[in-house]
Amino acid sequence: MEETGMIFSKIARILAIVAIALGLVDIMLAISVASMEPYETARARYLGNSTPGEKIDRGIYTILFAVALGTLAEINLSIRKAIEQ
Repeated sequence: MEETGMIFSKIARILAIVAIALGLVDIMLAISVASMEPYETARARYLGNSTPGEKIDRGIYTILFAVALGTLAEINLSIRKAIEQ
């Protein structure tokens, strides 16, 4: 039963890393689209109905979620290690 909690903590750490990467990709994509010359064409192609500002906001929210998830996973792992000693 104890291994199940450890598995979930490790999965949460991996998800946090992936979410940070995806948030950064969202932000970089929005900034690059905003700087492209035929703006409307690039926005329609790469962002769909979203604006670069909305995409940047979504990336920031994703990164904040990832930081919170990673922090909770680290707290859980450190508590488990302290209890096991």
